[in-house]
Amino acid sequence: MSYTAFSGFDHLASGSLAEVYAASRDVPGALIFDQETGRVVDIDPRHPPSEDTVRPGRPKLGVVAREVTLLPRHWDWLAAQPGGASVALRKLVEAARADPCLKTRFLRDSLYRFITATVGNAPGYEEAIRALYAGEREEFAAHIEAWPPDIRAKLESMSADAFN
Repeated sequence: MSYTAFSGFDHLASGSLAEVYAASRDVPGALIFDQETGRVVDIDPRHPPSEDTVRPGRPKLGVVAREVTLLPRHWDWLAAQPGGASVALRKLVEAARADPCLKTRFLRDSLYRFITATVGNAPGYEEAIRALYAGEREEFAAHIEAWPPDIRAKLESMSADAFN
């Protein structure tokens, strides 16, 4: 996974969570973003991330255990699938991720979260969001043109595949 940190409109760092946290931990008001989802990452400073942080589950594979709530008929169907519930769920998720329409929507939602957190009150914000979801690349670019250079550069790199 890749992360990026901003302080106001200034890009501080990009890279692993440990690298980005180390570069931004002493900067008041710095925000760390997951570049894939556009979400702000909250870090407990008592337990800072490191390159060798071990997560629950199967850490070498990046597997993280979480709870899933389903109806009994859903569990029955999953249990009957080859490989069991985990394999079936992973296959369903990967198939959905490969769907071009869903992938585009995911990318646009990620951009929306990042834009809202960093420049949610900037001139042209609403127009840029409308252009983003309408799939109008040139219109989107025109509305973000006056935004701070670091924000605009990050948006241009994040939006490369959002206008298919």
